[in-house]
Order: sequence, then structure tokens, then C-alpha cells
Amino acid sequence: MSAALSLEEAQARLLALAPALAPEACAVEQALGRYLAADLSAARTQPQADLSAMDGYALCGPGPWQRIGESRAGAPFAGSLTKGQCVRISTGAHLPFGADRVLLQEDAHLAGDTISTDEDPAAGSHVRVRGFDFREGDRLLVRGTAMTPARIALALAAGHGQVSVARPARIAILDTGDELAANPAHCAPHQIPASNGGMLAAMLAPLGSEVIRLGPIGDDHAALAAALSQAESADILITSGGASVGDHDLVQDALTRWGAQIAFWRIAIKPGKPMMVATRGAQVVLGLPGNPVSCFVTAFLFALPLVRAAMGAAAPLPRRHALVAGEALPAVGKRREFLRAVLGPDGARLSGSQDSSAQASLAAADCLIDRPADSPVLPAGTTITGFLLHNG
Repeated sequence: MSAALSLEEAQARLLALAPALAPEACAVEQALGRYLAADLSAARTQPQADLSAMDGYALCGPGPWQRIGESRAGAPFAGSLTKGQCVRISTGAHLPFGADRVLLQEDAHLAGDTISTDEDPAAGSHVRVRGFDFREGDRLLVRGTAMTPARIALALAAGHGQVSVARPARIAILDTGDELAANPAHCAPHQIPASNGGMLAAMLAPLGSEVIRLGPIGDDHAALAAALSQAESADILITSGGASVGDHDLVQDALTRWGAQIAFWRIAIKPGKPMMVATRGAQVVLGLPGNPVSCFVTAFLFALPLVRAAMGAAAPLPRRHALVAGEALPAVGKRREFLRAVLGPDGARLSGSQDSSAQASLAAADCLIDRPADSPVLPAGTTITGFLLHNG
């Protein structure tokens, strides 16, 4: 039996297998969570004219100034100013021709239509110069960038109604095991509710994937073959449970009969060692462990990066963060460990039981602490590394 792969080697090998999904046009307002398939350049200049950054008076020349009109956002002053003239101006309004600065309204002294001040503002004061944000032709977002709310706003402001993104990944989810009950409200004494499929679908939802639920399926060759036949159109098949080599772990054999070839198996991490990767033509199969915490951790470290890579993400792997241990952390054995923890004022503390089936502590966790293999006991206050979760 070959040695278990390191996390980084397994991630690199998996991402190299990611299917390349064709680009498609997508309405900008529907692009949340999608990844750009091409660079995005500005189709217009922002702002298109010099604008006031504050409410006040647009001035021309030395004061005092005679007010001759008003410039409002969406209703600019139509004329131009000469020395000694000003207009009332609101934030975001066009600076009239001839004006070169804005006097804050709280600094202005009014006597009818005559405006004066104790201190004349310098030229350019409180003015947003044309094009200071971006100019037509500027590259604003690069290929592989995730579309976030702020980036959706930027694309719209830059004059785009559509963007080019990779089409959504089609992902089949198959959870297996005789012990799984499809109805969580009706479990026999020997059963547990099937929770992995729903968890995986929820983890994938922010990526805009098309999810096909195929489980739960019992440990039966015929039932597994029937379920796999429904995954023919999937870009990625994610299974949970049955990926090991016990007498009742049938997934590897079922995948082989289906025509898949095992690429690699077993990762030197805890939880999640029995993870498996296979291919079937352009399809990628990710076999995750059946224990819920193991399934979650491997989905976070492998399934989500795989889907991001398939959908064109420039940086598909989860972002690592520096954390502080809020309590002493136990020594680590021969496998690298990912501990479920909660961030607090004094740092990261374990969220409860670290058993691979402990779902309450997983639900409470908002970060994973990354502990290298063979690490000694770590005192509180030590800088550590980990990953932020989106559980809260």
C-alpha cells in the first residue's frame, strides 16, 4: 500500500484534474459567486466630470461670491461661473465650468445671495476629479476573480450589464451507507440521519453550482450502480462514505465497475485520511469519508477548491490566516490535524469534542486550526495558522 499523500501534494494533484468549464455570458447582477472568464475593463470613465465631494458652494475666483444658481446630483448647473460667482452645490453634483473648489456649507457666511468665509479653501478642495476612480479602458478585474457584491457594483459602474464567467459546475452528490436514514425524523435504532448530502449541497451553494442529489444509498452494488448511472452528466461526482477498504465499503469497487480509474487514495491528515480521487474521462470523482466532521473537513480542503478551480478561480485554495491559541493545544500524532475551534477575544479555543463524528462542536466552530504532525503541546498565546469557516 502506497504512503498517504501530504495535504499540499493531494491538493495539487486534484486541482490538476479539474475540468475546464466553458465560458458563458451572465447578467452582472446574477454573477455573485461566479468567476470571471476574461479580464474586465472599464467601458466608461468614473466620475465622468469633476464632482463635489461635499455639500457647500462651488467657487470661482476670490470672494466674496455672488450665488447665481444651484448644482444638484442629477441636475447640474447649466451655465458657467466667472470670478466672484458661486453656486450652491450638493455632494456628487457636477462642478460648474469656471469653478475650481468647494467651500463647505458649515464654513460659509450668508448674507442674502452673498457668500463669504473666514478662510478661502485652496484650489481643488473637496473636488472629485474626473476619472479619479477609473478611466475608460482601465483593467478593473482580472480573469479568475470571484464576483462579490462590491465587484458586482464595480462592474455595473464601469458600464457592464453582462460579464463572461465559467458555466456553473454540475455536481452529483452521493452519500452511502446502510446506516443512513433519508428521513431524519424517522430513524431505526441502528440508523442515523443522512446529513452529509445536505451539508455538502449547502457548502456548494455559494458557488452557484448545479447540484444533483443521488443519496442516500445503501451498501448494495445494484443500488450504487443505479445511482452512478444518474451521474453521467455531472462534471464532478462527490461521494461520502464507503471509500475505505472494509468488507462493506463498496464505493471504490462500484466506481471501478462504472469505468472510473482511481487516481490516488489516502491523505496524511486527521480527520479525513481515507479520502479518494478518481477520474472517468473528463469527470472527476471525489470520495469523502462518511464521518460528518471528516466529510466537512475534506470538502473544505478539497471539494470546494476543486469546484472553484473548475469554475475558473485564480486562487481556488482556502486562504490561510494567522491565529492565536486561546488555550493550550494538545500534542499531535503522526498525521497533521485540523482542529475545530471558536475565535474569541483571547484567541482560538477548541469548540468541543474533536471526534470525527461530533457534529455539535463542528457546528459551533468558526475556524480550523492547522496543527503539523508530531507537534508538541502548544501553550496558550502562541501564534498558529488556520482557516476561517462560515458557520456563523
